[in-house]
Amino acid sequence: MPTVILVRHGRSTANADGVLAGWSPGVALDDTGRAQATALAARLAALPLAAVVSSPLQRCRETVEPLLGTRPALPLHTDDRIGECHYGDWTGRKLSELAEEPLWTTVQRHPSGVVFPGPEGESMRAMQARAVDAVRDWNTRIEAEHGPDALYLMCSHGDIIKALAADALGLHLDLFQRIGTEPCSVTVIRYTPHRPFLLRLGDTGDLTALMPSERPQGPAGEPDDAVVGGSTGTP
Repeated sequence: MPTVILVRHGRSTANADGVLAGWSPGVALDDTGRAQATALAARLAALPLAAVVSSPLQRCRETVEPLLGTRPALPLHTDDRIGECHYGDWTGRKLSELAEEPLWTTVQRHPSGVVFPGPEGESMRAMQARAVDAVRDWNTRIEAEHGPDALYLMCSHGDIIKALAADALGLHLDLFQRIGTEPCSVTVIRYTPHRPFLLRLGDTGDLTALMPSERPQGPAGEPDDAVVGGSTGTP
C-alpha cells in the first residue's frame, strides 16, 4: 500500500495572531509560512510524488503552491474530509480566551467526548473518522493508479494530522493531544495490509524549536496544555 506524506500547512496569519481559524475564509499564510512552503518544496524535491491532495482551505492550497510550481505535471486534488475540524462557535476566537472555557479541559483530557458548540460544531471523533476514511480511500486510489510503492502528499491541519498519527499508532483519541505538529512539518505513514508504520512525526528539519526558550506553552501559560488546532509556530 502507498506511503502518505502528511504536511501541515505553513504558519498562517491566524497562527501568528493566536486565533483558532477553523474554516474561516481568507486565512492566508504569513511571510514565515510562505518561506516554509518554499523550503518544503526543496525538501521534497527528490521524492517521486504520485499526487498531491489538499484540504480546500486557502492556507493549505498556498502551502503546496511552490511544490506544484516545480512540478507542473503533478496532479492536485482537494478533499473536504481532510479540512480543518469544524470548531463551531469557537471559530475565529483567541486561543487565550478559549483556554478559559470549561470545554477546554475536556478538549485536553477527554477529546473523544468533545462536540464543539454551535450548529456548525463537530465532534472530534467525527473529525478523526472522516480523515481516516479519506486516507484509506486515497490509499486505494493511489495504489490502483501508481502501484503499491507509491508516495503521495496530503496537506492538512494540525488536529487532523495528530488524529491520523494516533490512528496509525493504535492510540485512543483521548491520547492524541500528546502528539505535536509544527507548521509545515512532515508526518509520514507507510500503510501495509496488516498495519501502518509511522516513519516521521512532525519533522521540520529544524531543531531550534527544542531550545528551552522556544518550547511552546499552553495559551493560558500551562505547560501541559495542547494548543487546539495545533501549535501556532510562535514562541
